[in-house]
Amino acid sequence: MAKQKASRPATKTAVKKRSGAKVAARSPARKAVKAKVPSAAPKKPARPRQRIAISHHREEDFKADGLRAYAKYRDLGIAAASHGLAQAHVIRLQGPCNPAEVSKLHFHDVEFQMVYVLKGWVKTYMDGQGETLMKEGSAWTQPPKIKHMILDYSDDVELLEVILPAEFRTTELKA
Repeated sequence: MAKQKASRPATKTAVKKRSGAKVAARSPARKAVKAKVPSAAPKKPARPRQRIAISHHREEDFKADGLRAYAKYRDLGIAAASHGLAQAHVIRLQGPCNPAEVSKLHFHDVEFQMVYVLKGWVKTYMDGQGETLMKEGSAWTQPPKIKHMILDYSDDVELLEVILPAEFRTTELKA
């Protein structure tokens, strides 16, 4: 004896067909309304695909061609790999600290800035925070355009700095 397939009650089939017909009837109208609504924000151009950046410590990679004359920078390759999205470098501040050269109030026109003390210590001033002594293992962020300066540092200080975007403007202020 063959099994009979259980049939769906006629009312459920009718409801399903009716609701499907309503959706089909509404779809063109909805598409027309959606087409008339302007998008909230223009689409950003697609960024080029990022690539891997690997940087191994080499003394000869520390260069004195950065933002500060009293510092040497080791570029970690992030700016090139991210097509300018971010930059990261290790900074060695050259001792002894000369406050006349170092302690200049300034700000950076950036979206993000983070500093981590790899070695030694640095004393900073940040608007709204005041003076802070940062030691090996300390980290801080500096909000966009926050006024700040370095007050003092150890002769062996090394900092890891990450900034977005890679290219930015620095403005020195009168104290």
